[in-house]
Amino acid sequence: MKNLIALLLLLSLSFGVAASEDIELQDAHVDLSNNASLQRGAKHFVTYCLGCHSAKHIRYLRIALDTDMDQKKMLQDIAPEGANIYDQLHSAMNAHDAEKWFGTQPPDLSLIARSRGADWLYSYLKSYYIDPKSPRGVNNLVFKDTAMPNPLWQLQGEQYAEHQKNIWGDEYTKLVLMEPGTLSEGEFDIFVNDLVNFLVYVGEPVQLERHRLGKYVLFFIFMFLILAYLLKKEYWKNIH
Repeated sequence: MKNLIALLLLLSLSFGVAASEDIELQDAHVDLSNNASLQRGAKHFVTYCLGCHSAKHIRYLRIALDTDMDQKKMLQDIAPEGANIYDQLHSAMNAHDAEKWFGTQPPDLSLIARSRGADWLYSYLKSYYIDPKSPRGVNNLVFKDTAMPNPLWQLQGEQYAEHQKNIWGDEYTKLVLMEPGTLSEGEFDIFVNDLVNFLVYVGEPVQLERHRLGKYVLFFIFMFLILAYLLKKEYWKNIH
């Protein structure tokens, strides 16, 4: 009975969450074979994310090898000053300062793409808007009352939320760019997509290799099934 009650509570909670998440996510164009995009995404992560967030499940050396990048160029163009090629992507912020400034320690982002999904990340990073009622002055359509300030506001500019109605009378929120940033809308889309592409790669660096080997594994299983079937017929052919 206790297990049944717990299950019902979980189901009702999940339905409540699903009902509140009525924001249509935008499509992230993930291409892990695009080394140039991954390299740009790594640079964006180090520049705009590494100050607060870490990605300690990967090293600069692994990124360089996987994206066909020279190790010296990796240290010169992407890694922060003083970093070693064998270092993990650790944040410079300590836990004490994080608790003081944000109320909690920013999470490690090694598995954020596997946890949230690429489309969620892409939409989240593009959905900040000015909110005077928020303690930090900004809010997010995808993650309401987010504790993270908008790290890309200078690039994107300042957005405001407008409540509108569609032809059926249903209300929805539209973000309107009031103050443009240093990047155009198309340039910012590419910027965010490269960053999300990199985070998807970090979540599973061997994904392309897994896909490549998966074809051979499936072929082996298929051939094994044929041999097993023929062997079964041979053993049972004289049994009626």
